Amino acid sequence: MDIEEFKRKLKEKMAENRQAFEGEYKDQINDLMGLSKVEVDSITPDNTDMEIYDQLITVVKEASRVNLSQAQLKQRIKELGEVALKIAKKVPSLAALV
Repeated sequence: MDIEEFKRKLKEKMAENRQAFEGEYKDQINDLMGLSKVEVDSITPDNTDMEIYDQLITVVKEASRVNLSQAQLKQRIKELGEVALKIAKKVPSLAALV
């Protein structure tokens, strides 16, 4: 990948992130990202929870960006598995959805 392609992809990703933070689930994103590593680590003893946490953030960001319905977001979170549900339940604004 050359530097121009990298810059183009980075610019696209930054625009997507801006859309996510301006979308329907912006509060949930902010609350989710406000969880501490200790809070996330309390769910499982290995690093799986941090990987799932990152995936959960991605799902909520994308749901916000495309204005996914609450039912669809709930389904996407459930598809990530039990660890994602436990993380989501630590965030009051997400717990109400799941």
